[in-house]
Amino acid sequence: MGIALTDKQKEIPVDPNSFASAETDKPTKKKAPVFRATKDQIIAAQKLLKEKNLYTGEANGSLDPATRTSLKAFQEANGMKGTGTLNAATLEKMGIALTDKQKENMAVSSQ
Repeated sequence: MGIALTDKQKEIPVDPNSFASAETDKPTKKKAPVFRATKDQIIAAQKLLKEKNLYTGEANGSLDPATRTSLKAFQEANGMKGTGTLNAATLEKMGIALTDKQKENMAVSSQ
């Protein structure tokens, strides 16, 4: 953090199990990009869920609680983990195309 310790602070013993003693030179694993569905994809998913009588709300592109509950029901009915999120696997199962950016991010996260 760039904050210098005082001489008195340097004299305080450090528990080897504390974060303060952790090496900072360790390589950190780069996190994969977070998957985000577009508004158009959410609308398409809501329309599909309406067709399957799993969703009664408006197709407004918002991942509101009703949409998430419907997504979870769809996922479980299709043998998927019921997360209630509109992830790549769910979009593909629904037949909704991924954007080029989403495909690119998926390729990066699988490496």
